[in-house]
Amino acid sequence: MPALAIPDPSLVVLVGPAGSGKSTFAARCFEPDEVLASDAMRAIVGRDESDQAATRSAFALLHRQLAARLRDRRLAVVDATNVEAHARRALLQRARAAGMPAVAIVLDLPPDLVLRRNEARAGRVVNAAVVRHHLARLRTAVDHGLLEREGFNVVYRIRAPAELEALTVERRSPSAP
Repeated sequence: MPALAIPDPSLVVLVGPAGSGKSTFAARCFEPDEVLASDAMRAIVGRDESDQAATRSAFALLHRQLAARLRDRRLAVVDATNVEAHARRALLQRARAAGMPAVAIVLDLPPDLVLRRNEARAGRVVNAAVVRHHLARLRTAVDHGLLEREGFNVVYRIRAPAELEALTVERRSPSAP
């Protein structure tokens, strides 16, 4: 899977636990103005990216910016864990309301690797118990085929670090095969 075919415009939802490489992938494959990151929103409305007390306000801001991008028919990449069904459902509702396709990119990397990467992060390290919770929620979603049933037009599942590092994004018209 060297290139991911992404409709442009569309909603791209990154799904994976803290430390799985979502932000690194987003920065490598998308333009900065296309990425709506929950951590960046926390930094805007709270003290910094790790200010969990600012989460509700951060996601309210993220959803407002997402609605504006989709309304204007611009690609939007949501960089958050999105391991909970309710989080994905809210994003999919925005895409449907705008008549836009939705793509999920699932970073389903080995748990021990994710935990090691989280511990080695520069800056904000997420509590290992929280990361294990993310991993469990992701496992449930993947093992039960929830993302496919939720209404994503395409679901890409990345399982190996080398696969993630080699990925590129190929933008296509939403009607292209």
